Amino acid sequence: MDHQKEPSPTSAHESLLRKIIHVDMDAFFAAVEQRDHPEWRGKPVIVGGRPSGRGVVSTASYEARVFGVHSAMPTAQAYRLCPHGIFVPSRFDAYKEASKQIREVFYEYTDLVEPLSLDEAYLDVTQNHVGNPSATLIAREIKQKIYERTQLTASAGVGPNKFVAKVASDMDKPNGLTVIPPDKMDAFLEDLHIKKFYGVGKATLQKMLSLGIQSGRDLKQWELVELVRIFGKSGHYYYRMARGEDTRPVQSHRIRKSYGKERTFSEDVSDRDYIHQFVEGLSATISEGMRAIPAAGKTITLKLRYENFETITRSLSLNHHTNDAKEISAVSKQLLQETAFEERSIRLLGISLSNLDINEDYRVEQLQLGLDAR
Repeated sequence: MDHQKEPSPTSAHESLLRKIIHVDMDAFFAAVEQRDHPEWRGKPVIVGGRPSGRGVVSTASYEARVFGVHSAMPTAQAYRLCPHGIFVPSRFDAYKEASKQIREVFYEYTDLVEPLSLDEAYLDVTQNHVGNPSATLIAREIKQKIYERTQLTASAGVGPNKFVAKVASDMDKPNGLTVIPPDKMDAFLEDLHIKKFYGVGKATLQKMLSLGIQSGRDLKQWELVELVRIFGKSGHYYYRMARGEDTRPVQSHRIRKSYGKERTFSEDVSDRDYIHQFVEGLSATISEGMRAIPAAGKTITLKLRYENFETITRSLSLNHHTNDAKEISAVSKQLLQETAFEERSIRLLGISLSNLDINEDYRVEQLQLGLDAR
């Protein structure tokens, strides 16, 4: 339930502490068509314009790719390569609906989701809602949930930054999962063929090959000034990527709907005073985080998990917005009375606020009210 944004990294060293997942759906548009038309499964499906027109291929199924068909190719050319293919027009409503379901899975794990398109996104799971320290296990769960809910497969890459995660997700398609931990990153990039580097197009690839640059190891031998002289501003990018230096944060554009925190205790807790003290401390932490946004909420929800893993929630909606620690604590203690916390041991306790009011002027309004009250 920890919805607090992680600060943007400021150095390459800090970026190595991050856990980034890049999820890329497999032949997304074509896969949706095959899902919705079972008779097309296992057959070459090509989504895009009509073969007789001037359209281009949006997506080709893996069965079509065997014949050399790929996205952005003129459909007339795709027809020449694969005349027995099934050519279908795009159905964006269906793709958007599937994309919505997929993103809902992402947000179950983190608010730090950066969609790149309907079928692709970065996730920062360094801190996550499920309290799982393993980005690998989270990626595996996400892939499984996506399949269960949409019957579509995804490939994922896990790495210490966006660049490495992006490259990793393309290593084992379809339905693959490639993990590059920080201590393996240098070797991975050094052994990587230069054409696998994200951002190296056809023209740049030919230029690099002509210079004898065939791998990340070769690229790493070149000085920054030489790369800039040859490739212009892009030389800075190639220099950093060869060393895995990518400090770009995952940029989330999601409107926050709730804010909260939860804690799983190392041992089951049953002491009333300890629980009350914990609620007070957690309320203060939540208050600080909300004031930093700045935001305030109307509905306060208490979450308890008993020793037998039974989980319950109790909520109360106020007639005003609040981010005051004492008020959050008081309401949470009131909600505690509606539970069996004095008769049963508690394994986990969480507090969240929803029905948020997020206002850039909120902090100023609160300050003025405080001064008036004095």
